[in-house]
Amino acid sequence: MPYITTDDFSEAYSKLHQRGLAFLASKFSWAAQDRTRSAFDDLGLQAANWWIVPAVRQRWNSLITGQPELPYEPYFMQQHLNGKTGLRMLSIGSGICSHEMVFAQSPHFSQVVCVDIAGNLLKAAAAKARELGLANMEFREVDLYKMDWPEETYDVVFFHASLHHFEAVEDLLQTKVPTTLKQGGLVLINEYAGPNRLQYPKAQIRAINEALQLIPEAYRRRFKTDILKRWVSGPGLWRMILADPSECVDSESIIPALHRHFEVVEERPYGGNLLMLVLKDIAHHFVDTHPESERVLQRIFAAEDAYLEDHKSDFIYGVYRKN
Repeated sequence: MPYITTDDFSEAYSKLHQRGLAFLASKFSWAAQDRTRSAFDDLGLQAANWWIVPAVRQRWNSLITGQPELPYEPYFMQQHLNGKTGLRMLSIGSGICSHEMVFAQSPHFSQVVCVDIAGNLLKAAAAKARELGLANMEFREVDLYKMDWPEETYDVVFFHASLHHFEAVEDLLQTKVPTTLKQGGLVLINEYAGPNRLQYPKAQIRAINEALQLIPEAYRRRFKTDILKRWVSGPGLWRMILADPSECVDSESIIPALHRHFEVVEERPYGGNLLMLVLKDIAHHFVDTHPESERVLQRIFAAEDAYLEDHKSDFIYGVYRKN
């Protein structure tokens, strides 16, 4: 487990150009929650991560729903909420609430409660909800560790890329979530569940770099910099804690804890083991695809598929039922 890596220096340089000196300075706060909040609570955030690539999102859809143009939200409602109305959802770590608004616009939900510590994002989400006429949405700026968990209140508890930010995942999924779910209620996740603190094994780092070499240099210029991405070492432990002490703090516990305390209804792994780090800071080259960039993407997709034949997926879509 390296404390510092070469990626830490290139990451600092990239963040200076992408988000400015004030953002880097925010990482030297003694308050861990302030460092976490600064990572997300920015309406003007611009980045070049794998999720901005349309072909990557279509790949996720294909692996989760079986259809490249069908996202997981309508798929979940079709498969698990058919004929149900008046449901209540609690979303933990909801951020800008774009996924929650999909659910709130469906006839299934009478209430969607969004909880996060990122006040700016919640305010923007509330304004968007008013614009859309979504009177069934509520927005609560509160710390998960200080919030109330009313008994048997919600039909669905939802985590989208947020569960891996919480400590003591076992306690959360053994006590708090089951307490607030109604009998037969569902936990819905779309989550990173790979190594804690993104401390990848050597074989994975090697496979990531082999995939990176499949990309021509013309597509490897880092976002908003003059740096060419030549090698990936993975993040050092000190940078992970300094940049966001909540990032992947207990991610390895997510799937085992869900399996222990809930009935598995559906699980769909969709990779990310190579693609997330390969495309980090160079994803902007693949947003507007043409034949050459499409061929490059297909090569790295094939590399990830080959890796996943012998390794567990880092990202999981899953549905679990309260026993």
